Amino acid sequence: MELPAPLRAAADRILEGVALSDLRRAATLLSTRYRAELRDGRLHMDDELAVKAYLTTRLPATYAAVRMSLEAACIVLPDFAPRSLLDIGSGPGTALWAARDCWDTLSEARLIEASAAAHRVGASLAEHLAGVSASWTASNVRDGLSGIATADLVTMAYVLDELEPAAIPALIDRLWALTGEMLVVVEPGTPAGWRRILAVRDQLISLGANIAAPCPHAAPCPLTAPDWCHFARRVARSRLHRLTKGGEVPWEDEKYIFVAASRTPAARPVSRVLAPPRQGKAWVDLKLCEPDGSCANVQVSKRDGDAYRAAKRLDWGDSLSL
Repeated sequence: MELPAPLRAAADRILEGVALSDLRRAATLLSTRYRAELRDGRLHMDDELAVKAYLTTRLPATYAAVRMSLEAACIVLPDFAPRSLLDIGSGPGTALWAARDCWDTLSEARLIEASAAAHRVGASLAEHLAGVSASWTASNVRDGLSGIATADLVTMAYVLDELEPAAIPALIDRLWALTGEMLVVVEPGTPAGWRRILAVRDQLISLGANIAAPCPHAAPCPLTAPDWCHFARRVARSRLHRLTKGGEVPWEDEKYIFVAASRTPAARPVSRVLAPPRQGKAWVDLKLCEPDGSCANVQVSKRDGDAYRAAKRLDWGDSLSL
């Protein structure tokens, strides 16, 4: 997956003239903080160099994870056409760009971000996003998000890993109250990220939300440790990205997990592909999360005709009805 051309061009302009050595140091620190899930009270992007390191190394991957999560929800709720977005912990506005790419009806966005540096860079990027009026609020999610209006679509990506677990339930209550139609929460595709999303999912179900994606049911998750639910998207690396991270491969796989909850029930339950499909000469093996709440390993063979042809086109994370 590639970034939208206007976003890529705007980010490249911001990165012009930044010393590679500075980017490398900032990117290393940023990566360490993300991987360690540090909760020391500091912001991951607390200065402009950290934000520029994010643009170089994390923007493409985060964009891909959010974009694919929104697309999964869009597929099962095809009539959803949001006009307003509320993004919590927005960083430089990654979810805004992903949402606008998914829904051209989006015309108004409120972005909540505590980091002044991320706010400044994000506002500069948003100037190049046609058709959307974006406003920024400097606020910390721990402050309760008071005085904020509801929105058709509410998003929060890669934020819960920065919060103390005890603070999450009240935040989810508040986000659901602010949701006009759909709430999408995205986390890293780690076992810890999956556990956080499971807790959010359970809480949203208790609040009366409909689970739109990725789960085709509202039953308990059928997976048990050491297995966990997550998805992956291959992301193109720019030359600067490779130089900053010291890598040679022109791509990376971003693993993520998400939950999308809606006030309107999804069109109909379908199965979800939980792992990369395995293909033989005349068969496809699929690991599926099923509408009845079970996890099943299904083999579709050539003699199954249309189902086999459909199965050959499936990828990890796709929804289907065989």
